[in-house]
Amino acid sequence: MYTAFAGARRIAAGNRDSILSQIKQYTDSSDDRVLIFEDISGKQVDFDFSGSLDDVLERARARSPKSGPGRPKLGVVGREISLLPRHWDWLEDQPNGISAAIRRLVDEARKREPGAQRARRLRDGIARFMWSMGGDLPHFEEATRALYGEADAPLESLIDTWPEDVREHILRLVGEVKRLEQL
Repeated sequence: MYTAFAGARRIAAGNRDSILSQIKQYTDSSDDRVLIFEDISGKQVDFDFSGSLDDVLERARARSPKSGPGRPKLGVVGREISLLPRHWDWLEDQPNGISAAIRRLVDEARKREPGAQRARRLRDGIARFMWSMGGDLPHFEEATRALYGEADAPLESLIDTWPEDVREHILRLVGEVKRLEQL
């Protein structure tokens, strides 16, 4: 899911194709700068809005992962990890190879704590969003501490004077963090 802002005003929210359509319509009639955020990570993402809506959507769908080691078409990316010799020995003894063993270990770990892990990632994403949109706003540092201190009432009070759409976006995502932490 993505959320787009023109200044402090939310202009679009939804899946990628939905927001691209809404933003394209907006940018065709306005020169305002638009910031697009990926909700989970809080990272800003950029899209090329030149041409028709079909052009914009086609370019967005054609985005491919970085090429290099791995199997990019499958979403596999090669990276380097450092392990002690005893870890390599154990991995080499596993059926289906080292990569398959590591993937199994990661999947098992993710199953044990799915909500808490996603909640931590989302909390980090909220902090990134707050930095981008609220870094100059009153009580920013205290609000960030409240976010990580899991102090929702103080957070809500600290951002009370922030622009309405920015504040509502943060509080909506904090609500999702709370839901995930209950899983």
